[in-house]
Amino acid sequence: MSASRRKGATDALGPDEPEKNGPGTGRRGRGNRDGRIDDTDQSVHSDNGEETDGTDDIDTEDAVDSVDPGGEDLLAALLDGMDAALCAFDADGVVTHWNREAERILGWSAEEAVGRRGFAGWAVRTADAEEVETRLMAAMHASGRQVHEFALVTKDGGRVLVRTQSAAVRGPDGKPAGLYCAFSEVHAQIDLERSIALSEALFDDASWGVVLVDADLRPAVVNAHAARSLGIGRTAVLGRPLGELLTQGVEELESALTHVLAEGAPPAPAEIWVGVRTPDGEKRRCWRSGFLRLASPLAEEPVPLGVGWLFQDITEAKQSEQEAALLRFRVNQLHRAARAAAECEDPGEAATVHLDFALAGFADHALIDRVVGTPPADDGPVRLVRAAATPSGAPGPSNLAGHAGIPVRYGQGHPALQCVERAGSVRASAGSATPEAARDWATARQWPPETVHALCAVLRSRGRTLGVVTFLRGAGRTPFERTDSLYAEDVAVRIAAALDLETLARPAD
Repeated sequence: MSASRRKGATDALGPDEPEKNGPGTGRRGRGNRDGRIDDTDQSVHSDNGEETDGTDDIDTEDAVDSVDPGGEDLLAALLDGMDAALCAFDADGVVTHWNREAERILGWSAEEAVGRRGFAGWAVRTADAEEVETRLMAAMHASGRQVHEFALVTKDGGRVLVRTQSAAVRGPDGKPAGLYCAFSEVHAQIDLERSIALSEALFDDASWGVVLVDADLRPAVVNAHAARSLGIGRTAVLGRPLGELLTQGVEELESALTHVLAEGAPPAPAEIWVGVRTPDGEKRRCWRSGFLRLASPLAEEPVPLGVGWLFQDITEAKQSEQEAALLRFRVNQLHRAARAAAECEDPGEAATVHLDFALAGFADHALIDRVVGTPPADDGPVRLVRAAATPSGAPGPSNLAGHAGIPVRYGQGHPALQCVERAGSVRASAGSATPEAARDWATARQWPPETVHALCAVLRSRGRTLGVVTFLRGAGRTPFERTDSLYAEDVAVRIAAALDLETLARPAD
């Protein structure tokens, strides 16, 4: 149908009166294969009302339309390319257009549908035809679109429930000249509505973070929960590199997103530790993340649009899980150490056994210093003699030392001396010092140069302070925490008992 029409031309959707020969014949009812109405032989009226044969008194615009059928071909292509089924009726209810999607749903071709009057007897059961036609034709006299649901009949005799949207088609004079009806299967429409509703719910009310990441690994859409987790507004996060949003875990996250773009979604969620900037400083969080590759449904071949990233903060649960696993391991180590020490004839060797078992997963080096000379209770200077130590180079079992009885040259305020004086645990750390400063800090305290963190626990038995055990960590480990102090104190009790037994057995030798 030509997009531009001569002034005063009759509307192309149908004649003012039905053809004598009935629908499907005559100059307006004849249908083509593609659903278009053949109106090439129609007469038109001139501006003064005189009837012409359509060849004289034609302006330039109509001349172009008459010789160039591209507009009609374009209209046919658009109708056939629609995802929704579409049919059109003239003012008398005669089908004038029928696209391929309508043919796919109902099975009736354009040749079979165009030119028929209404749906009665072929696309609708006879008992329902009057009601369907009344509701459809009412759209010509209503404002806006009318939505209905009908049960239509397929060519093979089946029935399909469709949802229709109908609206009037008006002629140049503004009067209704027909109507169009777009329809789709109800289940397909419901699936679409569910998809839209799910999308809106995910980006508004979801209790987990949802981020759509584009092919450049930049957030394109972020829901409210994800924005709160990132500590930034929903609009401020869009288009920014992930490195600007996270302080840690960026490489692991980008690697996961790149893998999903290339290979597809992983078979299981991934647990990723990230660093998030907060007003109180940087915080480490564990996010259980799921990934989905997004592809365009409009392309013949899958074209990646990005990645859907869904995550949930499981930091507290993960920390509880890790703490429980660490506690089980440490209890098991204490049990194994006690059984191994019970087989040692020398109490001093039993002390080193407890020390070796305690080092696993806990520290890099350990020292045992014994108190000699005046007891601390007499306010005399505390002197400590090295009793045992782990090798400072390659890992190995602890070595007994201190046979010469030469005191260790600890300076005033040394953590080991503070531990003996307080009869309690003392933690020390080089903090954020440079590697050179940390090396000087460790050397000044008579510890291996690679030491960065230290924990001293007092050795007490039978109400007396026997010495101190020191656990040392390098730069690759975290500082000692309160839970580490409790474990060190448990180990210290067992070492103190072994050393006390050694002092009791010595006179008998």
